[in-house]
Amino acid sequence: QVELKESGGGLVQPGGSLRLSCAASSRTFSNYYMGWFSQAPGKEREFVAAVTWTDATIIYRDSVKGRFTISRDNAKNTVYLQLDNLKPEDTAVYYCTGDGDLYRLRQGIGHYWGQGTQVTVSS
Repeated sequence: QVELKESGGGLVQPGGSLRLSCAASSRTFSNYYMGWFSQAPGKEREFVAAVTWTDATIIYRDSVKGRFTISRDNAKNTVYLQLDNLKPEDTAVYYCTGDGDLYRLRQGIGHYWGQGTQVTVSS
């Protein structure tokens, strides 16, 4: 079984930055897409970004393009989400997810999920 564990969340002022990490339990996960979702208070989970372990395919939600960057380190079985120029509306729990099917992942029904890490943007 592949397990995912997020870290790196915290409290930051508007315009600040955070770097989230998602560590996978096995390097066999390199065959799958990985991504991030966010869930703001009182809202449904929303797709943020996705990347493959084996190529450069990257997809972002329109509202985070130019501010968030997804990347991966296959040797460490880890995917990252760099959050720059954060806004209060970015406040949410951020979840890591993985699946062999990009469509399933983007729809929020990927097979693997982490427990989430809280990002709070406030002055």
